[in-house]
Formats: sequence, C-alpha cells, structure tokens
Amino acid sequence: MALVQTNPLLAWDTVLDLGDDDAPLVARLERAVRDAVHAGRVPGGAALPPSRALADTLGVSRWVVTEVYGQLVAEGFCEARVGSRTRIAAGAAVHATPKRPPAYPTSSAPARRPRLDLAPGVPDLRHVPRAAWLRALRDALADTPDADLGAPDPAGHPPARAAVVDYLARARSTRAGPDDVLVTHGATDGMTRLARALRSAGHRTLLVEDPSWGRLRDVARDAGLVAVPVPVDDGGIDVDALAAAAARTGARAALVAPAHQFPTGVALAPGRRDALVSWARAVDGLVVEDDYDAEFRYDRRPVAALQGHDPGRVALLGSLSKTVSPAFGLGWLVLPPRWRERLGADAGGPAPSTLDQLALARFLTGGGYERHLRAARGRFRRRRAALLAALDTALPSLPVSGLAAGLHVVLGLPDGVPAAAVVRAAAARDVGVTDLRRYRVSAADHGPEALVVGYGNLADARVDEAVAALAAALVETP
Repeated sequence: MALVQTNPLLAWDTVLDLGDDDAPLVARLERAVRDAVHAGRVPGGAALPPSRALADTLGVSRWVVTEVYGQLVAEGFCEARVGSRTRIAAGAAVHATPKRPPAYPTSSAPARRPRLDLAPGVPDLRHVPRAAWLRALRDALADTPDADLGAPDPAGHPPARAAVVDYLARARSTRAGPDDVLVTHGATDGMTRLARALRSAGHRTLLVEDPSWGRLRDVARDAGLVAVPVPVDDGGIDVDALAAAAARTGARAALVAPAHQFPTGVALAPGRRDALVSWARAVDGLVVEDDYDAEFRYDRRPVAALQGHDPGRVALLGSLSKTVSPAFGLGWLVLPPRWRERLGADAGGPAPSTLDQLALARFLTGGGYERHLRAARGRFRRRRAALLAALDTALPSLPVSGLAAGLHVVLGLPDGVPAAAVVRAAAARDVGVTDLRRYRVSAADHGPEALVVGYGNLADARVDEAVAALAAALVETP
C-alpha cells in the first residue's frame, strides 16, 4: 500500500521496503531508511517515527528499530537530542549508500565522525604515515622502468606481490609465493573475489562466526552464498558446532578471524586451530582467514597466521585499512594454488593503481610499514591502558573483556539496560559507540547487553572525557 507523506518534516508515513531477502531485519531496516533518504522520499531534517510506533507499523520488535536508529545516529546519518525526536541529518542524502555497494572504492563524501569517537574498526587517522608514504611513492615513480607503467596486471604488480609475500612470511609466518598473492583494494575486495569463485565452484553456503564483522558477510551474500552462523566463545569459533553446521547444510567453506576475533576480542584456541584445519581437509574445504588487526597485540607477539599451518586449505585476507588507513584502498589475498587458478585473471574489478602498488612495495621492503606498526603498537597500548583506567574509575562495576590486542574492548552493561538505548544517549552527547548486537548474524537474543568500545581514532587527551560522557549517557538511559 502506497502511503503519502503529508508533512515534509515528518517521515512517519514514508513507505519502507524491508525486502524479503535473508539478511537480518536490522540490516534490512537500516538499508530501507537509507534508500528512502537516497531516493528523496525523506528529506534532511525529517523526524523519524517513535521506535515503538515504527515497530508496530512494520511488525518487527522494538529492539530492531532502536538498534537501527542508534547506529544511524552514531554514524552521523541521523541526529538525536535529549527530549527531541530522532531526525535525518541535513546532509544525509549525500552519504546514503546504494543498495549494492561496489566491490572496490568509489568517490563519496564520508559521514561525519563523532567528536568523541569510541566506534570500533577505525585506526588513528591523526598518525597516518604521510611522509613515509610520499617518500615511497616518489622513489617508486622515479625508479620504475617505463615498461612497468603500462596497464596493470589484474593479479597485482610483481614487485608488490613479492613484497607482500616477504612481509607476511616475516611478520605472520605465512607460506606462499608471489604467484599465490593477489593485490586487492582491501579485505572487502578480496572477499568479493573469493566469494564469487566459491559460488562458481558450486558452493552455496558459508560458515561464519556469530557475531562477526558484517561487511564480509554482506559481500558473500551478494555473491550468492548463504551465511550459516556458528557460535563464538572464549576460545574463538566453536569448531564442533562448525562441523555440525557443515554436516547439516553441506557447507565446505568457513570465514574466521583466528588472531583477534571481531567483536568479541578473543583468539582461536590452539586446539581449535588444529581442529579447524583438520575439518577443512576432511571435507575438501576452504578456510578464509580474516587477518583483522592481527599486528596489534600488546601483551605478547601476535599469533602466527593460520595460513602457514596449511597453505593448501587456508586463504588469507589482509589490508592496510586497520593498520594505516582505509583511504589507501590496498590489501592482499593469499590463495591456495588451486583457488588462484580458479580466480583466473580477474574476478572482482580493476586492480589498484600501479603507482600505489609500487609505493606499497617500497613501503614494505624499505621498513616504513614496520616502523609505523611499532609506533602504532606503543600508542595503542598506552591508549588502551588509559581507557581501561578511565572505565574502572567511571564505571567500576561493569565488566570489560577482550585480549590486550586490537583497537577495541567489549563493555558489559547492567541487567535491564539496552545497549541500543545507550548508543542513542551517547550519540546525543556526540559520542560514537556501537551495540555488540549489530554484529550478530541474526537479530535473535544472544547473551547479555554489551557495547563495543573502540579507541583507535580517539585522541589521547579525550579518553577521560569520552568515558565520562559515556558514563553520563548510561546513567540517563531508562
């Protein structure tokens, strides 16, 4: 039924098409709101319906609506003020995302980040190694033979692939040759290519950690793979549950983050690492290893990549997005030989710029990347300690979990306090933080309420202020 919006400053009567795909209701509603704004049906400044009213209209739980509102506010797409309705931000139409995002970066204006940025998954953008990268780019352009400046190899420029192989062998204990590496636009691009190859090889399902980073699940779904959730506990993905789910669904591929699972912040237990690879061998399957921020371990050396355990059964995804900046648009995909052959010359869009790849090669071989990582590890170690101290002072009764690693921690909430409501209250104070449930594969109730608290892009001087504002938001949450 088509509804007509009678007041341009109210979005109450706008039709929101949730679709009928297999995506969680949270993802479908968030997409519907963005699409309505992008299509011009909801203007900037329009007030959204109260969460209970919209939930009743759509026939979904109120939690689904409050989760979507909270995330859109945290991203700056919507605005929330105490005592006022949630509204579409004035510039939101510029930032609305298309229904099917491209596999590689396009030019679009970034959403405004909150002043007190506790959102996860973003590195310290104040410390991007600009001078080192410019030097690598200048040297590469000056020294590269004319012949290397032709059309790029779809698999990646040979010097860049060789440099990636040397770095990963040294830092992540991988076992691969240059022919096993594709240079990509990042982990999402690499997953897009691999998901399409899996689909063409007859795979219809993909085992995924629950909870986990949704973007990689999304591109797998867009390629035609159905995500099969597998629970995660203190030892990482439950491999027994994975094997049972595989037997039930016929799945022979799994997407995991062994070194530092997102968002729970755990590492895959040693026994489970062996069991996971054994499962892949037994079913003639493939493990896709998301090497998410594996370089940032603060209490010990990072655990070796699972790929080195069995290069014939594990594909490795990596990028500069979490270690340097997502703006660089560079990453790598290390493949078992038979999958490298299956992907062929091109399975997911154009290769990164040859000049960027040559700069990457210089950045890796010249030591610039590892110098940056050493400095970043020290900075994040200190910031994490400051964040934990501030949380202990302002919110001493709340549990904090996650390894001494990465760019985030998990903050448990008191019984009866919904994380989505805290996210909204925090956003009203210009604090960005995320409900852990956003990363669930389904919207079903799983465990206690919790927040994912990032510190990667938080200025050191604002740690105490950010935690104090978060504590105040928690106090005012009904």
